[in-house]
Amino acid sequence: MKNTLEELRKVRGISQEELGEALEVSRQTINSLENGRYNPSILLAFRIAHYFGMKIEEIFLYEEK
Repeated sequence: MKNTLEELRKVRGISQEELGEALEVSRQTINSLENGRYNPSILLAFRIAHYFGMKIEEIFLYEEK
């Protein structure tokens, strides 16, 4: 699953650490999400979408294999 998390974060001018604190996850979790090594739980996906004022599918892009 691809996502636009890194771009959204950079547009807001916040660090991975700051985003992690706002979402109550570690900086490492944010890094893993941005690099496609980790898919979020549905709860975390909703929190991320709410934080950016967007819909989940505007941030996380599902691609069938």
